[in-house]
Parts: sequence; structure tokens; C-alpha cells
Amino acid sequence: MTSQLAVELDQADVLAHKRQEFKLDPGLIYLDGNSLGALPLACIERARDVVENQWGRDLISSWNTHHWIELPAQVGEKIAPLLGAATGQVICCDSISVNLFKILSCAISMRPARRLILSQHDNFPADLYIAQGLSEMLGAENCELQLVNDPEIEGNITEEVAVVVLTHVNYKSGKLHNIERITHLAHEKGALVIWDLAHSTGVLSLEIDKWNVDFAVGCGYKYLNGGPGSPAFIYAATRHHNAIKQPLTGWMGHSQPFAFSKQYQPASGVQQFLSGTPGILSMSVLDAAMEVYAGVDLHQVRDKSISLGELFLALVNEKQELSSLILSSPAQSADRGSQLAFSHPHAFDISQALIDAGIVVDFRSPDILRFGFAPLYVSHFDVYKAVQVLAEIVSKKIYLNHKYGMRQKVT
Repeated sequence: MTSQLAVELDQADVLAHKRQEFKLDPGLIYLDGNSLGALPLACIERARDVVENQWGRDLISSWNTHHWIELPAQVGEKIAPLLGAATGQVICCDSISVNLFKILSCAISMRPARRLILSQHDNFPADLYIAQGLSEMLGAENCELQLVNDPEIEGNITEEVAVVVLTHVNYKSGKLHNIERITHLAHEKGALVIWDLAHSTGVLSLEIDKWNVDFAVGCGYKYLNGGPGSPAFIYAATRHHNAIKQPLTGWMGHSQPFAFSKQYQPASGVQQFLSGTPGILSMSVLDAAMEVYAGVDLHQVRDKSISLGELFLALVNEKQELSSLILSSPAQSADRGSQLAFSHPHAFDISQALIDAGIVVDFRSPDILRFGFAPLYVSHFDVYKAVQVLAEIVSKKIYLNHKYGMRQKVT
């Protein structure tokens, strides 16, 4: 497989022009957008305007004149089409962890006769931490977290389960769950379902309204490119709005926050999931980042994601020197998200050697080398070059250099 094929694929790429909307050094190949998205140029201008003009000049009047107070709903409405959600069901606020606590608490209270939270052992640990913490807070007699292996999920959705909590795309392997099927099975047993869409939003064609999803969370800093610590979002289906009992009753979730009433009265609809004052700097940047999706067809994004992944896998498979890399992702593109994962005893060291060579990837403990494909700015030639460099690092054992084994706080 030659570089010419990669060039031809890029020439036919209907999304190729989108790369120009990002700040990327010419010599850098960034295959870590599934961890932190690249910087959209629009964010630079927005951040400057918010700091210098809105905050710096207009000060507190900006809550009204620049509509700061409306940002959580405004950004939520921009995210909604990427989820396949109608208006009035998505709000942008807080982090995934905080938002998961909110909606998991709601879901448990909506099924008072049940106490089980069902999830899987290799779900994203932060999601499990929240479920564990809620279980401890409510007590085992009221709430218990049950963990099973992936193949056992469907068989363990019983009438005792209050809520199923799963991540659509497994953060390590990239394996996809069938949202529609699992949600339907849960509903047949009277359970609710919460989906973590952190590794799905912006790269997969989602239809969560059509799939009858109850609740979902997702972040703004991966494929949505909102920057480190970017606000997350909550999706809550309209049919549940009247049954919601949001536990973090902060003033921004009040029906009239500036009435300063001593009694809490929740806002209507998804607005009640707000708690404290939104982070205007970060939320404004995420709002600007959403501009790169204007006019983008997510089916084309998914098609390119598959094309990038298939090219990467084919290139790896044809190189004998890379036979020590064991595929940890599903072999079929339809069964995985926009990433590929390989296990290797020296996965961390290889990741650091790749980064040193200008190919940014990431590592997940204990032995996973992970490659993410963000279709808006990753090209097929990026993929071709990345595999060539990977083959050289592995075949020449460049990764054995002691400097590549030194771990920092963030791996």
C-alpha cells in the first residue's frame, strides 16, 4: 500500500477543507483528538473578544448585552443536532462527572422500587466512581452498583435494575455498544438508561431521540474541540422533564434566579439541570468551537472516520515488523468508534517515542497504545506517515531509550 493511495483519498475527501479551520503545526500529526481536540481558529478570536471586550470593556453588563446568561442553552442547542436531539433537551454545564451525578440521582429517584445500577467492569472509571459514590451516599439498601462483563450486560438487565449506565464507545478498545438495542431491552424491563457519549459526539451519526434514549452526558473537549476543561452537556428526553428531581439545586437552576427567593423553585425543562454560575470564558470558547460543525454532514464524518481507521489497520497489518502490536479494538469498523487500540508490553514507551517524532498519540494503562482519528483535521496521508514512523520505532526498538520510559502525572 503506497503513499499515493493516501494522497488520492485525500484529494477525494469532502471534509479536507475543514483542516484549515484549526491551528495545527504543519509538521505535527495529531492522533489524540479522542482525548483533547485541536484548537479551532474561531476559538482564538472568541477568547480574545470575551476577555478584552466583553469582560475587559463591558464588564458585568455583558450578562445581558453579550447574552452570557443564555450561553448554557445556546451551546446546548448547537450540540443537540450532533446527537440527533430535538430542541429543548440539551444543556451545557459543569463536567461529565457532575452531570452524571445529577442524572443518575434523578434516574434512581424515578424508580423508587428498584435499587440496582447496572454497568460494566471496563466502563470509564470516572463514571463508575460517581456511581460508587452515590451508592455509598444512599446506602446499600437503597442503591447498589452491579458490574458485569461486556457480553453479560443484556442478560443482566432485569426487573431489579433501576438504571443502566454505559459508555457508547469504550474508552480503551473503541468498541461500540448498540444504543438502540440496549435501550429497548432496558425499557422492556422498566429500567432507565444513561449513555456517556464522550467518545461519540462529533464523530458518529447519533439519533438519540429516535432510539428513545432517556438521559446522556458528554464532554466538550474531545471531538467538539472546546479546549481543556471545556464544559460538558446533559441530554434529558422531554418526556422525563416533569419527573426530574435534580439534587444540585443551585441558583442558576432556579425558575427565577434573580428574584433571590429563599425557597428553591426549579426551572422548567432541561434548564433545571443548571447549578452554579457558568464558566463564561470556557463556555464562550466551546460556543465558538461549534462553528466548525456548521454545514457538516455527520454521515460524511463517520465515513471518513472509517476510511482513516481502515487505512491505518491495513498499513499495520501489512508490516511484519508491527506483528507485536495486538489489536484490542473490534476488527470490523462498524463495531468501533473513531479510534484504534493496540496492546504491547512497551505501549507507553512507544507512545512517547511517537510523540517525540511528532506523531501525537496516547497511552492507557496497563498496555494500550491508542490512535484517535478526528476526521475534521486528520488526513489519510497523516495516517500513512504515522504508520511508517511507528514501524521504524518498533523495528529499531527506538522506544527502549530510557527517556521514553519516564512517566509524568498525566500519561
